[in-house]
Amino acid sequence: MRGAKRDDWSVTSDLAGLAARPADSLEVRWIVPGAPKAAVREWFARFPSRTEKREDVYLLQPHLRDLSVKLRDGGTLDVKSYLGSPGIIDLPGHGQGCLEEWRKWSFPYRRAPEADDPAPAGWATVRKERRAAWFPLPPGQDPALAPSAGTGCLAELTVAEYEGNQWWSVALEATGSAGLLRAALQHAADLLFAQPVPFGGGFSLDNCRSYAQWLHEEPWPGAGLSESAAQGRSAAAWRASRIRSRPVSNSSP
Repeated sequence: MRGAKRDDWSVTSDLAGLAARPADSLEVRWIVPGAPKAAVREWFARFPSRTEKREDVYLLQPHLRDLSVKLRDGGTLDVKSYLGSPGIIDLPGHGQGCLEEWRKWSFPYRRAPEADDPAPAGWATVRKERRAAWFPLPPGQDPALAPSAGTGCLAELTVAEYEGNQWWSVALEATGSAGLLRAALQHAADLLFAQPVPFGGGFSLDNCRSYAQWLHEEPWPGAGLSESAAQGRSAAAWRASRIRSRPVSNSSP
Protein backbone atom coordinates (compact mmCIF):
# COMPACT_ATOMS: atom_id res chain seq x y z
CA MET A 1 0.00 0.00 0.00
CA ARG A 2 1.75 3.13 -1.24
CA GLY A 3 1.88 5.96 1.21
CA ALA A 4 1.46 3.78 4.29
CA LYS A 5 3.83 4.28 7.18
CA ARG A 6 6.52 1.68 7.60
CA ASP A 7 5.32 0.84 11.12
CA ASP A 8 1.89 -0.05 9.69
CA TRP A 9 3.47 -3.28 8.40
CA SER A 10 1.02 -3.19 5.52
CA VAL A 11 -0.20 -6.41 3.93
CA THR A 12 -1.68 -6.72 0.44
CA SER A 13 -4.24 -9.53 0.19
CA ASP A 14 -5.56 -11.32 -2.86
CA LEU A 15 -9.32 -10.75 -2.63
CA ALA A 16 -9.97 -13.61 -5.02
CA GLY A 17 -9.14 -15.90 -2.11
CA LEU A 18 -12.30 -14.76 -0.34
CA ALA A 19 -14.22 -17.28 -2.45
CA ALA A 20 -12.25 -20.17 -0.98
CA ARG A 21 -14.17 -22.65 1.14
CA PRO A 22 -13.38 -22.86 4.85
CA ALA A 23 -11.77 -26.04 6.16
CA ASP A 24 -12.90 -27.70 9.37
CA SER A 25 -10.53 -29.56 11.66
CA LEU A 26 -10.40 -31.39 14.97
CA GLU A 27 -7.21 -30.67 16.89
CA VAL A 28 -5.29 -31.21 20.10
CA ARG A 29 -1.91 -29.70 20.98
CA TRP A 30 0.51 -29.87 23.90
CA ILE A 31 3.23 -27.24 24.41
CA VAL A 32 6.19 -27.78 26.74
CA PRO A 33 9.00 -25.35 27.70
CA GLY A 34 12.55 -26.04 26.55
CA ALA A 35 13.90 -28.06 23.65
CA PRO A 36 12.86 -31.68 23.03
CA LYS A 37 15.41 -34.24 24.12
CA ALA A 38 16.91 -36.65 21.61
CA ALA A 39 14.64 -39.40 22.95
CA VAL A 40 11.56 -37.36 22.03
CA ARG A 41 12.85 -36.80 18.50
CA GLU A 42 13.57 -40.52 18.16
CA TRP A 43 10.09 -41.32 19.48
CA PHE A 44 8.49 -39.24 16.71
CA ALA A 45 10.93 -40.52 14.06
CA ARG A 46 9.30 -43.97 14.23
CA PHE A 47 7.06 -42.70 11.41
CA PRO A 48 7.99 -41.22 8.01
CA SER A 49 7.81 -37.44 8.19
CA ARG A 50 8.77 -34.26 6.39
CA THR A 51 10.63 -31.36 7.98
CA GLU A 52 10.17 -27.65 7.36
CA LYS A 53 11.38 -24.41 8.88
CA ARG A 54 9.05 -21.45 8.81
CA GLU A 55 8.11 -18.19 10.50
CA ASP A 56 4.52 -17.54 11.60
CA VAL A 57 3.32 -14.14 12.83
CA TYR A 58 0.33 -14.15 15.21
CA LEU A 59 -2.05 -11.29 15.97
CA LEU A 60 -2.10 -10.75 19.75
CA GLN A 61 -3.64 -7.30 20.11
CA PRO A 62 -6.47 -6.63 19.88
CA HIS A 63 -7.36 -9.93 21.50
CA LEU A 64 -10.14 -11.51 19.41
CA ARG A 65 -11.99 -14.05 21.52
CA ASP A 66 -12.29 -17.48 19.86
CA LEU A 67 -10.37 -16.28 16.79
CA SER A 68 -6.78 -16.98 15.79
CA VAL A 69 -5.18 -14.82 13.10
CA LYS A 70 -1.71 -15.45 11.72
CA LEU A 71 0.49 -14.75 8.73
CA ARG A 72 1.91 -18.16 7.81
CA ASP A 73 5.42 -18.36 6.44
CA GLY A 74 5.27 -15.17 4.43
CA GLY A 75 2.57 -16.24 2.00
CA THR A 76 -0.77 -17.05 3.65
CA LEU A 77 -3.17 -15.23 5.95
CA ASP A 78 -4.95 -17.81 8.14
CA VAL A 79 -8.08 -16.92 10.11
CA LYS A 80 -9.34 -19.66 12.44
CA SER A 81 -12.60 -19.64 14.37
CA TYR A 82 -12.97 -21.80 17.47
CA LEU A 83 -16.20 -23.83 17.23
CA GLY A 84 -16.09 -25.64 20.56
CA SER A 85 -14.76 -28.77 22.21
CA PRO A 86 -16.36 -32.22 21.94
CA GLY A 87 -14.53 -33.30 25.09
CA ILE A 88 -11.37 -34.96 26.38
CA ILE A 89 -9.23 -37.54 24.64
CA ASP A 90 -7.47 -40.14 26.79
CA LEU A 91 -4.11 -41.14 25.35
CA PRO A 92 -3.10 -44.79 25.18
CA GLY A 93 -1.20 -45.61 28.34
CA HIS A 94 -1.26 -42.22 30.04
CA GLY A 95 -2.20 -38.63 29.34
CA GLN A 96 -5.10 -36.44 28.31
CA GLY A 97 -5.86 -33.63 25.93
CA CYS A 98 -8.69 -31.22 25.20
CA LEU A 99 -10.11 -31.68 21.69
CA GLU A 100 -10.89 -28.46 19.82
CA GLU A 101 -12.97 -27.93 16.70
CA TRP A 102 -11.78 -25.14 14.37
CA ARG A 103 -12.85 -23.64 11.05
CA LYS A 104 -10.11 -22.03 8.95
CA TRP A 105 -10.09 -19.60 6.06
CA SER A 106 -6.81 -19.13 4.17
CA PHE A 107 -5.99 -16.23 1.84
CA PRO A 108 -2.82 -15.62 -0.16
CA TYR A 109 -1.05 -12.40 0.75
CA ARG A 110 2.13 -10.52 0.07
CA ARG A 111 3.80 -7.95 2.24
CA ALA A 112 3.87 -4.47 0.74
CA PRO A 113 7.31 -3.41 -0.57
CA GLU A 114 7.60 -0.66 2.05
CA ALA A 115 7.04 -3.04 4.94
CA ASP A 116 10.24 -5.02 5.32
CA ASP A 117 10.66 -4.26 9.02
CA PRO A 118 9.83 -6.73 11.82
CA ALA A 119 6.31 -7.22 13.11
CA PRO A 120 5.07 -4.19 15.08
CA ALA A 121 3.47 -4.14 18.51
CA GLY A 122 0.45 -6.39 18.70
CA TRP A 123 1.98 -9.13 16.54
CA ALA A 124 4.21 -12.01 17.67
CA THR A 125 6.75 -13.76 15.43
CA VAL A 126 7.25 -17.46 16.20
CA ARG A 127 10.03 -19.36 14.41
CA LYS A 128 9.32 -23.05 13.97
CA GLU A 129 11.14 -26.21 12.99
CA ARG A 130 8.37 -28.67 12.26
CA ARG A 131 8.32 -32.40 11.55
CA ALA A 132 4.98 -33.69 10.27
CA ALA A 133 3.66 -37.21 9.64
CA TRP A 134 0.38 -38.01 7.89
CA PHE A 135 -1.89 -40.81 9.15
CA PRO A 136 -4.68 -41.56 6.65
CA LEU A 137 -7.88 -43.12 7.92
CA PRO A 138 -7.61 -46.90 7.32
CA PRO A 139 -9.18 -48.30 4.11
CA GLY A 140 -12.86 -49.06 4.42
CA GLN A 141 -13.67 -46.21 6.81
CA ASP A 142 -13.77 -43.51 4.13
CA PRO A 143 -14.41 -45.29 0.80
CA ALA A 144 -15.84 -42.20 -0.92
CA LEU A 145 -12.53 -40.34 -0.92
CA ALA A 146 -9.34 -41.03 -2.83
CA PRO A 147 -6.25 -41.66 -0.66
CA SER A 148 -4.61 -38.41 -1.79
CA ALA A 149 -7.63 -36.32 -0.81
CA GLY A 150 -9.02 -38.44 1.99
CA THR A 151 -9.68 -38.03 5.64
CA GLY A 152 -6.73 -38.37 7.96
CA CYS A 153 -4.70 -36.78 10.73
CA LEU A 154 -1.47 -34.82 10.65
CA ALA A 155 0.84 -35.41 13.62
CA GLU A 156 3.62 -32.94 14.28
CA LEU A 157 6.62 -32.40 16.51
CA THR A 158 7.61 -28.74 16.47
CA VAL A 159 10.35 -26.70 18.10
CA ALA A 160 9.10 -23.12 18.48
CA GLU A 161 11.16 -20.05 19.39
CA TYR A 162 9.63 -16.83 20.69
CA GLU A 163 11.21 -13.94 22.58
CA GLY A 164 14.47 -15.88 22.83
CA ASN A 165 12.77 -18.86 24.50
CA GLN A 166 12.44 -22.38 23.09
CA TRP A 167 9.39 -24.58 23.47
CA TRP A 168 8.39 -27.86 21.87
CA SER A 169 4.99 -29.09 20.85
CA VAL A 170 3.22 -32.26 19.80
CA ALA A 171 -0.09 -31.90 17.98
CA LEU A 172 -2.72 -33.88 16.11
CA GLU A 173 -4.91 -32.23 13.46
CA ALA A 174 -7.62 -34.24 11.69
CA THR A 175 -9.11 -32.98 8.42
CA GLY A 176 -11.46 -34.33 5.78
CA SER A 177 -15.00 -35.70 6.18
CA ALA A 178 -16.67 -33.94 9.10
CA GLY A 179 -18.23 -37.10 10.49
CA LEU A 180 -14.92 -38.96 10.51
CA LEU A 181 -12.59 -36.40 12.11
CA ARG A 182 -12.78 -37.96 15.57
CA ALA A 183 -12.07 -41.41 14.21
CA ALA A 184 -9.12 -40.08 12.20
CA LEU A 185 -7.59 -38.28 15.18
CA GLN A 186 -8.11 -41.29 17.45
CA HIS A 187 -6.48 -43.59 14.89
CA ALA A 188 -3.39 -41.35 14.75
CA ALA A 189 -3.27 -41.05 18.55
CA ASP A 190 -3.42 -44.83 18.94
CA LEU A 191 -0.44 -45.25 16.62
CA LEU A 192 1.67 -42.32 17.79
CA PHE A 193 1.17 -42.94 21.51
CA ALA A 194 1.32 -46.74 21.34
CA GLN A 195 4.82 -46.07 22.64
CA PRO A 196 4.65 -43.55 25.51
CA VAL A 197 6.32 -40.23 24.82
CA PRO A 198 9.66 -40.15 26.71
CA PHE A 199 8.85 -37.01 28.63
CA GLY A 200 8.74 -37.13 32.41
CA GLY A 201 6.07 -34.48 32.87
CA GLY A 202 3.63 -36.19 30.53
CA PHE A 203 0.89 -34.66 28.42
CA SER A 204 -2.12 -33.39 30.33
CA LEU A 205 -4.73 -30.61 30.38
CA ASP A 206 -2.13 -28.40 32.07
CA ASN A 207 0.09 -28.24 28.96
CA CYS A 208 -2.65 -28.71 26.34
CA ARG A 209 -3.37 -25.47 24.43
CA SER A 210 -3.34 -23.85 21.01
CA TYR A 211 -0.50 -21.57 19.87
CA ALA A 212 -2.76 -18.51 20.18
CA GLN A 213 -3.70 -19.46 23.73
CA TRP A 214 -0.05 -20.15 24.62
CA LEU A 215 1.02 -16.72 23.39
CA HIS A 216 -1.73 -15.00 25.37
CA GLU A 217 -1.24 -16.99 28.60
CA GLU A 218 2.52 -16.98 29.06
CA PRO A 219 3.97 -14.12 31.18
CA TRP A 220 6.59 -13.15 28.58
CA PRO A 221 9.37 -10.76 29.69
CA GLY A 222 8.10 -7.20 29.67
CA ALA A 223 4.47 -8.24 29.28
CA GLY A 224 1.68 -7.86 31.75
CA LEU A 225 -0.49 -10.68 33.01
CA SER A 226 -2.51 -12.49 30.40
CA GLU A 227 -6.28 -12.19 30.41
CA SER A 228 -6.87 -15.59 32.00
CA ALA A 229 -4.11 -15.06 34.58
CA ALA A 230 -5.53 -11.68 35.52
CA GLN A 231 -8.84 -13.36 36.22
CA GLY A 232 -7.11 -15.76 38.57
CA ARG A 233 -7.89 -18.85 36.49
CA SER A 234 -5.46 -21.66 35.78
CA ALA A 235 -4.95 -22.87 32.23
CA ALA A 236 -6.60 -26.18 33.07
CA ALA A 237 -9.68 -24.44 34.48
CA TRP A 238 -9.89 -22.23 31.41
CA ARG A 239 -9.84 -25.26 29.13
CA ALA A 240 -12.38 -27.12 31.24
CA SER A 241 -14.79 -24.21 30.80
CA ARG A 242 -14.67 -24.74 27.02
CA ILE A 243 -15.66 -28.40 27.07
CA ARG A 244 -19.32 -28.82 26.22
CA SER A 245 -19.81 -32.59 26.30
CA ARG A 246 -18.67 -35.80 27.94
CA PRO A 247 -15.05 -36.94 27.73
CA VAL A 248 -13.98 -39.09 24.79
CA SER A 249 -11.98 -42.17 25.69
CA ASN A 250 -9.54 -43.88 23.37
CA SER A 251 -12.10 -46.61 22.75
CA SER A 252 -14.58 -44.23 21.15
CA PRO A 253 -15.40 -44.86 17.48
